[in-house]
Amino acid sequence: MAERSTAAVDVADNSGDDPLTAKADKAATDGVAEAQDQADKSAEVEEDEAGTRQNGEQPSIETPELHSGHKLARRYRLEECVTRLDGFSSWRAVDEKLRRAVGVHLLPADHPRARSVLAAARSSALLGDPRFVQVLDAVEENDLVYVVHEWLPDSTELTALLAAGPLEPHDAYQLVSQVSQAMAAAHREGLAHLRLTPSAVLRSSTGQYRIRGLAVNAALRGISAERPQRADTEAIGALLYAALTQRWPYDSDAYGLSGLPKGVGLLAPDQVRAGVHRGLSEIAMRALANDGATASRQEPPCTTPDELAKAVAAMPRIRPPEPEFPTPPEYQRTTYQQGTYGRPQQRPGVSVTQPVMAPPAPLESRTGRALKWAVSALLIAALGLGSWQIADRLLGQKDATETPQTTQPEKNNEDEKAPETGKPVAIVGAHDFDPEGDGAETPSEIGNAYDGNPSTSWQTSIYYGYSNFGRLKEGVGLVLDLGSVQQVGKVDVTFEGTTSVQLRLAPENASDQPTSADGFTTLAQGSGTHVPLAPPKAVKTRYVLVWLTDLPGSGGGYRGKITDIKITS
Repeated sequence: MAERSTAAVDVADNSGDDPLTAKADKAATDGVAEAQDQADKSAEVEEDEAGTRQNGEQPSIETPELHSGHKLARRYRLEECVTRLDGFSSWRAVDEKLRRAVGVHLLPADHPRARSVLAAARSSALLGDPRFVQVLDAVEENDLVYVVHEWLPDSTELTALLAAGPLEPHDAYQLVSQVSQAMAAAHREGLAHLRLTPSAVLRSSTGQYRIRGLAVNAALRGISAERPQRADTEAIGALLYAALTQRWPYDSDAYGLSGLPKGVGLLAPDQVRAGVHRGLSEIAMRALANDGATASRQEPPCTTPDELAKAVAAMPRIRPPEPEFPTPPEYQRTTYQQGTYGRPQQRPGVSVTQPVMAPPAPLESRTGRALKWAVSALLIAALGLGSWQIADRLLGQKDATETPQTTQPEKNNEDEKAPETGKPVAIVGAHDFDPEGDGAETPSEIGNAYDGNPSTSWQTSIYYGYSNFGRLKEGVGLVLDLGSVQQVGKVDVTFEGTTSVQLRLAPENASDQPTSADGFTTLAQGSGTHVPLAPPKAVKTRYVLVWLTDLPGSGGGYRGKITDIKITS
């Protein structure tokens, strides 16, 4: 079995006494002076209201005396300590200036890892990828170093999701797809996580996965790796393995999950639990890169997040399960007897007298019927003869007095044929549109906005303070390329959360898409979660701009999310 990376064996933030974490920390801090090791160990204390310590030694680096209600920079009010170990503490806090919840990591300015924590936080903040929990501030002040990050109260840790049982195949597919793509983007910018555990992955209420602690969590604990891409890839494989089996893929328990039996090696997920998706089981083994397992399956291991993301993209897409609807009650058919509709129905126990049918009228004789038919035939013949004579006279008079008229040319039916409406118009491409030019709005997710799958979405960056993009810009949106000039009769846009939107179209004769929002003509606008946008009449264009002007709240800020766009002629 391949060696476990530091990221794969590390435990949750609040499990500082776990032997696996101690082993990872020791391996990462080799080469540090004996005095520094002693300071780190003696700093692993937990202060309670009585001021007791887990360790009787006096640490050389003391954790700052902080408490709930303490303010940093006269702005961040500490509320609750969630982690305290290794000379640093992590808090839930409130940004009183922007009135939102935040998270704060705190450590003394003379802590041996203070410089690396600040550098990691500032590098992570520059990435600006919304798939990661964003670093909002990194400050050294009054003998303290603190890092402020987003706090997402509407999200759930993967640890809690796994405690409830294995994930459905579609959820596990979304997990490995989104996390591998996000980490591939981070490594392209030179950033590694190295502590990618279930507690570092969050799932929002909309099903989007976000990663917290990029670079910072490893810096807080002094973790490093010779092959960071390999370490993060193996960690993603461990997350997928746990999602499929509800077991940790090593022979020790971690994160509330049971490990594999000792001495059996790394078993494939579909050998641990029945009903596991075979393709996902294969992906997990390729990420964990166990030589024996991968050789038997004749698939090369994935050694980087980018390779893993490509392997996931190459497998058949796993659709979400069909929604289950309750069985409707059996339909009670109402029958009406002949002659009873509209009348009071019979009550139980009350007899109803049946009506007496009148005898039929006597039949006519055969002679009478024959006489009637003969008279009718004579009348019809007389009327026909008279009508023909009258019509012949009238037509003769008309031919004698009629003046020849110029024959009008027949109109071409094709010229009068109106263009068909209501037909779907294909979208051949799209890209984010932000005239301010201050960064792409999640371009990797644009295809989710018109893939016909309501469970996927494209989202804007997150903005703070005000729903109109923090008053930083007029709006952002998506430019949809129809491939050629097409008739546009209606554009249906579906959002997550109430969103204000405008429909803007480029001129019909535009050879290229306009570079500014004013280059498009606004023809419709609306607000809601499903907004049908229809011009006063059908128009022709190649470029359609879906322009967002006001966003719904999301995670303490404001963010727009489009789940579906449909265009009809």
